[in-house]
Amino acid sequence: MSSIFDEEYDLSAIIVKPLYFGMFVNIIVPMILLALCYHLNNTQQVNNKVGDMANLLFYVFAAGAVLEAVAALLLRQRMLKAPMIRRKETFEEDFGEQLNKRSRVVFVIIASISLWGIIYFFLTARFTEAVLFVVLSFIVFQLVRPRYGSTRKFVEAQEKLVAEGKFLQE
Repeated sequence: MSSIFDEEYDLSAIIVKPLYFGMFVNIIVPMILLALCYHLNNTQQVNNKVGDMANLLFYVFAAGAVLEAVAALLLRQRMLKAPMIRRKETFEEDFGEQLNKRSRVVFVIIASISLWGIIYFFLTARFTEAVLFVVLSFIVFQLVRPRYGSTRKFVEAQEKLVAEGKFLQE
């Protein structure tokens, strides 16, 4: 089945758009923002604007970030199990388009985890904690990014939905 499956669908072409978008939003942008924070941390005096509340604020931000990570994981599973195909004849195009569209939402949620760290840095002047948020967002991105095997499973699930007559209703 594997070789027939690989001949029928070009999974690499399907995966490339959402993967590049995810890498840009979840790796490149947070690293640029973190580099800016690093530069400010080393060249200018960034002040702690919240004072003694910095530790409490860290825990609040961390709880929000963990909730966003869980939400992103659950949203990805829910969105990709829903019908993505409009017509059987356009299966591969519909799947690629919907995977890209649905992955973008999840990737933006994951990228917002790193923004918690950037905001935390500007409020507290603590660079190390900002790095922790960026690392957390990177780890969550690694968990949800499109892979060959997971995409194959999603395609198989969509094939079953199409066989049952369940199509995307827009």
